[in-house]
Amino acid sequence: MSIEAKLLHLQAIQNLLAPYRYLYCVDLEATCDEVGESESPRPLEVTPEQMEAIEIGLVVIDLETLEVVDEFQQFIRPRINPVLTDFCKQLTSIQQADVDSASTYAEVGQELGVFIARYPDAAWASWGDYDARQLERDAGLAACPSLLFGLQHFNVRKWHKGLYDDQPKSLKLTVESLGLVWQGTYHRGIDDARNVASIVKEMLS
Repeated sequence: MSIEAKLLHLQAIQNLLAPYRYLYCVDLEATCDEVGESESPRPLEVTPEQMEAIEIGLVVIDLETLEVVDEFQQFIRPRINPVLTDFCKQLTSIQQADVDSASTYAEVGQELGVFIARYPDAAWASWGDYDARQLERDAGLAACPSLLFGLQHFNVRKWHKGLYDDQPKSLKLTVESLGLVWQGTYHRGIDDARNVASIVKEMLS
């Protein structure tokens, strides 16, 4: 990609963010299951349409300074499949006790609402569109407004593809390809959100 094309794409991203003071970088972890290669075929304990958020991580970037100014993290108690699969626990490092003692989706939504009220004029972003779809799915299951309802969502993965003319691989590989240091545990909501924030800061700086 030419320097001119890269600058044009960067300007387009900056124009999208111009109305906002803050950007929330968000990552969700959810109930899930997978049949391992060494396992005999079996039905999934959690089908894709049954997935429920079990952790939300949110990192606040001040777009005027490009500094991280705050964080929010909560586990969420699932309703359809309250017992985590072994696959889910291994993938995310989230344990049964974490979700057993957690608040419901609606309760976490209330706590999050109080938190983000301190950072108005905001949009939110995630690595891909999965997180936005998952929030809507959970809201439907809980019969309550979606977390971050009414806020503009941006896809950081698409920004990266346009800016670097590169098909992004995983979040972790993208962080490393930018020469950044991976923070924390992969597939943990708050850690993944911190790394999404690192990518955003790198792109905009």
